[in-house]
Amino acid sequence: MSCLQSIALFFVTLKMVKMAKPIINEVKALNTFAQDTKIFGNIDSDGDIRMDGVMEGKLNCKGRVVIGPDARIKGTINACNAEILGNVEGEIFVTDLLSLKSTAVITGDLIMGKFSVEPGARFTGNCKMGGSGKNIPEAE
Repeated sequence: MSCLQSIALFFVTLKMVKMAKPIINEVKALNTFAQDTKIFGNIDSDGDIRMDGVMEGKLNCKGRVVIGPDARIKGTINACNAEILGNVEGEIFVTDLLSLKSTAVITGDLIMGKFSVEPGARFTGNCKMGGSGKNIPEAE
């Protein structure tokens, strides 16, 4: 290979390296709170949360929240998506999809982008469904 060919190959390779975009897979943590856990206070998370215990306070989550079938929550839930299987007393604000499973018992107001309810779920309160979560307050 001549010197000129080597230089040309170097610049072609250099251009290809500059054009390549790094692949970054962002993995958000799953925070799990077991059935025997009791939390009195606020939780803020960028990742997903699964709650199977007892909580009193505000739960602010930029990801998905799952309230397990044995969980009891008293307070406010703010999330991107939420799946409720347990007992929640308080307001629930969800920017995208709120799903109430058949074992869910909700006492409080719901504001969400989209709504799914399985037969058997119980709900007492007001419900407001918006197009894209425009009516949902930002987490404090």
